[in-house]
Amino acid sequence: MDRGGNFLERVYGIIEEESSGHTPLVNFKYPEELQEILRNDLDISEPVSNEELEKSVRKILQYSVKTNKHTFRNQLYGATDPYGLAGAWIAEAFNTSQYTFEVAPVFTLIELNVISRVLDMFGLSNGDGIFSPGGSISMMYALVAARYKAFPEIKSKGMKNLPEMTIYTSEDSHYSIMKAAHWLGFGTESVRTIRVNGSGQMITEELEVALKHDLSHQRYPVMVNVTAGTTVLGAIDDIEEISAICRKYKIWMHVDACWGGSLLLSPKFKIKLKGIENANSISWNPHKMAGAPLQCSLFLLSEKNLLHKANSAAAQYLFQQDKFYDVRYDTGDKSIQCGRKVDAFKLWMIWKARGIEGMAHMTEHTMELAEFCLQSVASKPGFRLVIAPMQCPNVCFWYIPSFMRHQVEDDSWWELMHKITPKIKELLTKSARLMVAYSPLRHHKNFFRIAFTFHPVLEDKHVLEMLQAIEECGEMITSDML
Repeated sequence: MDRGGNFLERVYGIIEEESSGHTPLVNFKYPEELQEILRNDLDISEPVSNEELEKSVRKILQYSVKTNKHTFRNQLYGATDPYGLAGAWIAEAFNTSQYTFEVAPVFTLIELNVISRVLDMFGLSNGDGIFSPGGSISMMYALVAARYKAFPEIKSKGMKNLPEMTIYTSEDSHYSIMKAAHWLGFGTESVRTIRVNGSGQMITEELEVALKHDLSHQRYPVMVNVTAGTTVLGAIDDIEEISAICRKYKIWMHVDACWGGSLLLSPKFKIKLKGIENANSISWNPHKMAGAPLQCSLFLLSEKNLLHKANSAAAQYLFQQDKFYDVRYDTGDKSIQCGRKVDAFKLWMIWKARGIEGMAHMTEHTMELAEFCLQSVASKPGFRLVIAPMQCPNVCFWYIPSFMRHQVEDDSWWELMHKITPKIKELLTKSARLMVAYSPLRHHKNFFRIAFTFHPVLEDKHVLEMLQAIEECGEMITSDML
């Protein structure tokens, strides 16, 4: 056996030991320090023995963030579902690409079956879809589809003879729409950012005003991007009302449900996304709230065959039409990619093992836990919510240290608070007690965001421990540290 095979047999034990309960969440070092600590381990100029390689791997994991811990609340993802992780390992071991049936026969059927199930879940039963590398790429898929639907000649002739096109999104939406506008040649100035209300939802009246203004100047509104779960506040735009506006003006409606789409797994919470069945396209990332291993992301359309028409290039060496089987099962030409990972298998493993009832239970537990956190924050001295009620399992708040309380909350006070939040984060991270996100947003100064995910499965006591860590580190702050 090649010595690589011998090393592979050790891997599970290494992972199990280096991510066990006694290991710290993070052993933070500054980049220059880490570079020096790992100088010999990072070097790849000479081969090493399996024993030396294992030492390097363990050292690398020692300084890596343990995202499987309940104290990792830094992003919109967390620990992986064990079934999903098993799916990822199997898919990697079989090392195939998703583009043709001949090299991925069962994985192709699995992807088609999972996409069909997800389309039903989102109310697009007669639609189409594909697994993409993430929400940012799905945003590009949406714009390409919307533009092709409006101007199919774009595929061969480009944009030179087309009208000026405009795109609409909320001011709190994901930045990927700006990158997509740049990459696809619209330009960032073509994106109209519509103001949000106090809950972080797009103000639909202002959307209609913007549409009317652009139409009166002979511009072509090509797409409205609706967000179902904004990154920071977890706000869900009024999908039903915006869909009515899009129908009125005959505009493509895309719903970015990368975060909030997982709520559709629960009969109790799917009402929050009412109207999503009217979308022309949707993006959903099971690798976020639902705990599928990175990356696991879907792009869905209501119209069959549009994805293929907009993206196909008919490479003769790969997508031959005279194959000995039904070439409709060669799905790769729908994709902007050629080689494509078997991401559907990860979601299939989770769904197959847990069933829809199990997925619904995990959704509801996550939302209940977030509600418990919100109520705890609302009742604890020194904590202040940014918004309530919550729409997705995002809880946003400030911690106000004792020395900052009972003062006039003028601009200078808020400027100090703006510095306090990242300082608390620094203390939390360096002590490995908690990794938590913080952000400014519009007029709001820096505040914390705790986002809850299916994994690891938490209890109320874990929430209280996190809040206690924030409070204790907050009380370490003095004005001299700012």
